Formats: sequence, C-alpha cells, structure tokens
Amino acid sequence: MIKFIHAADFHLDAAFTGLSPELAKQRRGEQREILSRFALACQDCDLVLLAGDLFDGKNPYLDTIEALKACFSSIAAPIYIAPGNHDPYNEDSPYVREDWGENVHIFTKQEIERIQLPGCDLYGAAYTQGGWEPLRDFHVQDESRLNLLLLHTGAEYNPITAEQIANSGLDYLALGHVHSLQVQKTDYTTYAYPGCLMGRGFDECGKKGLLEVQLSKVNCDTEFIPIESRRYEILTVEAGEDPVASVLEALPADSREHCYRVILSGPCEDPKLPAVEEALRDRCFSLDLVDQTHGIRRQWEGIEEDTLRGEIMKELKSRYDQGSEEEQQRILTAARILGDLMDGREVSL
Repeated sequence: MIKFIHAADFHLDAAFTGLSPELAKQRRGEQREILSRFALACQDCDLVLLAGDLFDGKNPYLDTIEALKACFSSIAAPIYIAPGNHDPYNEDSPYVREDWGENVHIFTKQEIERIQLPGCDLYGAAYTQGGWEPLRDFHVQDESRLNLLLLHTGAEYNPITAEQIANSGLDYLALGHVHSLQVQKTDYTTYAYPGCLMGRGFDECGKKGLLEVQLSKVNCDTEFIPIESRRYEILTVEAGEDPVASVLEALPADSREHCYRVILSGPCEDPKLPAVEEALRDRCFSLDLVDQTHGIRRQWEGIEEDTLRGEIMKELKSRYDQGSEEEQQRILTAARILGDLMDGREVSL
C-alpha cells in the first residue's frame, strides 16, 4: 500500500477580476500563505502528485516563486508535477527558468513517460500545446505493480474517455483541470479531480482542498482534506419588508471572512440596493448583490376580473372570510402561489 497526496489547480497569481485591485492583491497574498498549510497536509505521505495549473500564467511574481519553493522544500516526500494548460511546459515556463529542488520532478513531454518507484510505477505527461489524446492505445507495462498516472486534461483539449480509462490497467488516475471535487471508479481504476486549492470566484464555491489517497491492488481509499481559506458562497434571501434585516439574519457568524453573492428574491416594491450594500459592507470580505425581487401584488389582485383568475380569487376570498386564522393563512398562501403561476413567475413555497 502507498499513501499519497493528489492536488491541482492552485492558479497562483490569479487576477481575481471580480474584486477591487486592493482586495485582488490581498487574495494573491493569501494564495501564497495557503501554501504553508498545504505543505503541512503533505507531511505524512509517500508521494505528492500535482496535476497542473499551479500557476495562473507564465509570469508569476517572484514572491510567488519563493513561496512555492519554500513549500516544496518543507515537504519530505518526492513531488511530481504534470504542467497544465495555464502553466504549460515550454521555453517560457517557470518550470524551466527556476530550480525547484531535488525532491521535485516535472514531466516535460506531451507523451506519457514511466518512472519506476519503490512500491509503484508512476506515469505522467506535461501539457505543452494540446491536440493530443493521452490514453489512446495506452496500457500500463506491468499490471502486477501499483500503477498511477498524473495528467492535466479536460473535455475541450487532450480528452480522455471512460472506456480508455477502463482499458488502461491503471490503479489510480490523478487528474487536474476541473475545479470541483470528483472521484469516480471503473471496475478497476479510480480516477479523480481534487478540485482547486482555493476558490477564486462564484463558480468555485464552498470548501476547497486536496485528496489524501491510500492505494493498494485491492482497495483505494480517498479522503477530501479541506485547506482553510477564504470561501465564495451564494445565498438566496427573501427580501421582505426590510432587505437589510433579512440578509443579516441569513448571513452566518463568520461571514466577514468570506465572499458572498446575495440574491434578493420574492416580493419587494423597491429593495434599494445601494442602501443595502452600504449597510452590509462590513459584514463580508466582499459582497455582490443581485436583485431578483418583483413588485408586491395587491391581495386578491384580479378578483374584479370576469376571468378564470377572477372566479378563483372570488372563491378563495369567500373561504378566507369564513375561515379560521389557520385556514386563512393557508388560503393566502394559495392565492399568492396562484398569482405567481398566472404571472409566469417562479413559485416560492
């Protein structure tokens, strides 16, 4: 059995275009800081597999280079890197320009090479220019050993198929490029994307981290290890009569540490977004407000019409006038839902 760390898609020095220049700079600094927490998670393992896009582009800041080198030097296990489409291996690559240390091996060719290690065979390849099918005609050379493959690949380039994975003879396929956690298995091969190390936008919400894998010829145990960092979260909140109070009630206690997109919904005559944003500015690291409210419908709207809607509203109003308090609340809800349906709105139960 071997134990290894599988991580990918650090995207160091990302632009963070959704934030102000000051906050974007702070977030890039936080990306460097998280590397020390990543290194701590790698202390008790046999291998570290990094499946590409460690950098967001080919010209990372010197601060970032130094932080990543310090991270690597503090990890005792050997580290293997398969460059990705954001940090391809070519003459301009930071992988070429820098000395990354004796424990770091970088795959340099857009063709799969084999490295024989104690306890396993590790295969890997670099992204250089795309236009390649990595697993076409691929099969491991020695099925009696543990076989791993490290690769950065996506559906839009260098594609692989489930059939190719199933026919590969691999025990584990360590992938990068998809920024959400995905772990799947054929009859024989476990293949996984660990997701990105830190969220950078509202398409990367929730906790992010890495996979810890314990692998043998008969079993594969994967455990997602979250790495503490600032998160992106999306909340949908019924605006009500006081949107500020509604949002404050919905925000968790630690909201100041994270980035929130708050979608205001439901009936509200005027949510006054600038005032809401100003009132909530200090409750989140960053706040993005989206107005999906709609005007408040008069109670029993349409009752005077000579239409199906009018007839139904008349019947509901008659039952409301004769009903108990509990029955009246149910009838009001029914009237609201009916009005939403007839207006073509999305119904909120």
